[in-house]
Amino acid sequence: MIKVNVTLPKIAAITLISALFIAGSTSQFASTVRKVTYPPDFKYTEQDYLRSDMHQLPVQMAILDKALFEPLDQTIGQVQNQPELQREQVLTALTNMGTIASRLHAGQTGANHPFMDDYIQDFVSEIDKARTAASLQQPRYYFAGRISRVSSGKS
Repeated sequence: MIKVNVTLPKIAAITLISALFIAGSTSQFASTVRKVTYPPDFKYTEQDYLRSDMHQLPVQMAILDKALFEPLDQTIGQVQNQPELQREQVLTALTNMGTIASRLHAGQTGANHPFMDDYIQDFVSEIDKARTAASLQQPRYYFAGRISRVSSGKS
């Protein structure tokens, strides 16, 4: 027979550890800890918010890919409007990507993700270049294609 030696200090320690574990798993407790552990000018981004934007970005990249690389419908009546339709699709995708990337930039969010700071501003600049080139009277999609190829890993 195994003899278990249960003493008051062991019970107190287990109770304390359990209470800290339960308290630590609540967001209110985590928020309180962040106030003490992070400097006052640090802006913490909630994971759900960041995750939401990070999920939206590839959706817009897929729309950009489709607008750039899949042939447009050859339906009657739209043949003359195809270049304009393609331009609208490309510009819409680039605008949405720019908005999402700007939100991810550390100036507004992302302060708890410093690795993003190294690349996000360059990405926003590339999107702006692509949007400007696609807006020209004779649209140029070179920069949009570069964004699309980099995002899909085809570079």
